[in-house]
Amino acid sequence: MQFEPSLQPGRLIRRYKRFLADIELADGQAVTAHCPNSGSMATCRDPGQPVRIQPAASAKRKLAFTWELYHSGASWVGINTHRANAIVAEAVAEGRIADLAGYSGLRREVAYGRGSRIDLLLEDSGQPPCYVEVKNCTLLAEDGRVRFPDAVTERGRKHLDELADIAAAGARAVMCFLVNRADGDGFGPADHIDPAYGRRLREVTEAGVELLAYRTRIEPETITVAGPEPVDLAAAGDGA
Repeated sequence: MQFEPSLQPGRLIRRYKRFLADIELADGQAVTAHCPNSGSMATCRDPGQPVRIQPAASAKRKLAFTWELYHSGASWVGINTHRANAIVAEAVAEGRIADLAGYSGLRREVAYGRGSRIDLLLEDSGQPPCYVEVKNCTLLAEDGRVRFPDAVTERGRKHLDELADIAAAGARAVMCFLVNRADGDGFGPADHIDPAYGRRLREVTEAGVELLAYRTRIEPETITVAGPEPVDLAAAGDGA
């Protein structure tokens, strides 16, 4: 996925009100950017860290910038949750996700379940459709795992329920976690933040929902899928 327009460097002053961030640009000017992430961003919000923001394509937009990347000191982190679907869709279309290969059709944001939209629907004649839910993962836990979620998510549990229904109906149901940073080792649920999500994730896995984790490669102007990441469902405990 290519960033267009190109990103501009800055430093984080603060993230606040969930969807706002004050950024200091290279010339010292302070601007307010849209923060496209409703989570806690617990390990990617420290003031003073380098960030990359994207100028708005339209001059009519209320905020002139969107916050896209954060540097943890060890890794760039893709914080824009709205990018995750496009990154995975592009990788599937280019044949870079072996687990999701073999489908001739790909549609995005298709209505299903109880008033929801599936992130990706993969289709091909002669085989059941494949429903793929994508989650952007930025939380680096103390045990070195990248984990999800970084805040309690009832909506995330609803998606798991709907995927379980899809699997029970005979279609393929996939939960794909996009590990959107280079540091950390492996992926697992954040039981210390949302134990109900972790429990439900394990339950739907037993019920036929497939779990995938793929790590990204973040470069100055692109985010691409680099390769698969191991999934560990063992409980991390309160010290994660």
